[in-house]
Amino acid sequence: MAMSDAAFTRERLPGAAAVHFRPVTIERRRVRVGLIVVSLVFLAVFLLLPVVAVFVEALRGGPKAFMDAIFEPDAAAAIRLTLLVAAIAVPCNLVFGLAASWAIAKFDFRGKSLLNTLIDLPFSVSPVISGLIYILMFGSHSLLGPILKSYGIQVIFAVPGIVLATIFVTFPFVARELIPLMEEQGQGDEEAALSLGASGWQVFFRVTLPNVKWALLYGVLLCNARAMGEFGAVSVVSGHIRGLTNTMPLHVEILYNEYNFAAAFAVASLLALLALFTLIVKSVLEWRYADEIAATRRH
Repeated sequence: MAMSDAAFTRERLPGAAAVHFRPVTIERRRVRVGLIVVSLVFLAVFLLLPVVAVFVEALRGGPKAFMDAIFEPDAAAAIRLTLLVAAIAVPCNLVFGLAASWAIAKFDFRGKSLLNTLIDLPFSVSPVISGLIYILMFGSHSLLGPILKSYGIQVIFAVPGIVLATIFVTFPFVARELIPLMEEQGQGDEEAALSLGASGWQVFFRVTLPNVKWALLYGVLLCNARAMGEFGAVSVVSGHIRGLTNTMPLHVEILYNEYNFAAAFAVASLLALLALFTLIVKSVLEWRYADEIAATRRH
């Protein structure tokens, strides 16, 4: 039987003073209480208090003023545009995330490391720079802009530019949730299905996809929240045209700059509700499927 280090020391050095060991994760009660209090105060001041302030300011003028701000034509157009952009960007990132994750985790090919690195590019590039890239590519003085304009296609200061910018800043979310999980699961299930005569698509839809469904939903939630709340890249390519190219974050900025605080906070409260809903669903997924989702964090 193996003996502990302390017992070994006492046996080899019988005259040595006794050494007392304690787990490094156990602290005095006042230290633990102090750390908990500091954490709660930090959360209350920097997270909960701003959210509460948004709803208080939104309802300061009463429910009627709140509803008027939400259903005002420009606000309604901003809400519709935000939902439209998310409805396009999220499925695109879903398809890309699945394809990239399946390729990186299940296959070996030339350029695999480069693709894995490029997926993280939007995390390292400022959203404003991301929007500027599309200005340089599709603007009126760019190479592609005049060609597309001759065919009646406008990208910058229009919905296509907003969609492209949103896709760029959000496409890592789904892939980054799936790649570690697929690598952790390995290729055993897929190889077994292939040995039983399944085709490639059957393996994907009946084996691979069910194994990652909850992590996939988790990534889609994060992607959707970022798509609806994106400001920097969209602000560069939208042109801030009221009723046409203003998303909800841009509309909030315009209302606030016009000192229309009640309407600004009313629209902002919708984004806050989206954030709270995403947080609740995320917490439920983490609680219900903790083991499966935790595998995405191991790398």
